[in-house]
Amino acid sequence: MSLGATEDDSGTEIHLPDDIDWEMLDKSRFFFLGAALFSGVSGMLYPIVVLKTRKQVLAKNMPCGKLAVEIMKHEGCKGFYKGFGTSLMGTIPARALYMGALEMTKSNVGCVTVKMGFSEAKAAAIANAAAGLSAAMAAQLVWTPIDVVSQRLMVQGGNSGHSGHSAVRYNGGIDAFRKIIQTDGVRGLYRGFGISILTYAPSNAVWWAAYSTAHRAVWGGIGCYYLKKEGNGGGGTGSGTGVGFTPDSKAVVAVQAVSAAMASGFSAVVTMPLDTIKTRLQVLDGEGSNGKASIMQMVRNLVKEGGLSACYRGLGPRWASMSMSATTMITTYEYLKRLSAKNQDFHALG
Repeated sequence: MSLGATEDDSGTEIHLPDDIDWEMLDKSRFFFLGAALFSGVSGMLYPIVVLKTRKQVLAKNMPCGKLAVEIMKHEGCKGFYKGFGTSLMGTIPARALYMGALEMTKSNVGCVTVKMGFSEAKAAAIANAAAGLSAAMAAQLVWTPIDVVSQRLMVQGGNSGHSGHSAVRYNGGIDAFRKIIQTDGVRGLYRGFGISILTYAPSNAVWWAAYSTAHRAVWGGIGCYYLKKEGNGGGGTGSGTGVGFTPDSKAVVAVQAVSAAMASGFSAVVTMPLDTIKTRLQVLDGEGSNGKASIMQMVRNLVKEGGLSACYRGLGPRWASMSMSATTMITTYEYLKRLSAKNQDFHALG
């Protein structure tokens, strides 16, 4: 598509590859390749998620470096991949739900907002926010039980003073599923579901809207730079006739990555306290850990342990995880869409 990089009459245009909507995708290829690509991404980022989860359940704060050394010392490399098999099993259906809901909502809402008279930029931001919201809600139906099990496995066996986590020992994901159902029933697998929705749904809506806005802003800045360069005697199309250029594939990927990292920072900070409370709820066992009272108890415990700063334990790993995940996710996701396009002409990136 052509992206107007400035709002004035300069005529600067950046010619980006055409966007690929839901109707243009080969669905079987999209979901099959998506499962493979995102499983690889999950594997690379999983150790950071383990660090974040361990920090969130610590009774006393511990630097990430020291915690990583403790895990390596007492548990070895496998300590950084506890619960990964369970997580991977859940990633495939959760990602399928996420991607399907994301693309369908984005296409439908985008069409409606344009017809309602919104500008292209505003319509894109609204469609992305709505898509992120619906995708997160759909994925949590699968992801919450997987999250509960994998997080219990993550914190199991640590020697770092975890705060009130389960004393039950689990022999892998299947054993954890069985014991949780025996103790709490199916609702035990959905502990923290409400707060997961409150954490991930707004976070995804904010992230996708922020990504859309940041993506346009970055390309706008690049367009202004090229306009200024051309105006200072750079040659090219000449003054008064407008400036247009088509970025190469490396530039497209770089802007996607920068925009994703920018969107991740704000989202991580805003939702961190909710994520900490959710994690603690999900690693606790049975009694009295359901409902509003348990959430309030988690808040009181956190404030007692270290005030507001206790709610932000693990922010560094979470920020790093979200930024790395977002940059790899969005670049992988855009690449996946081009691989899955029915029209093979879309494969070219620039």
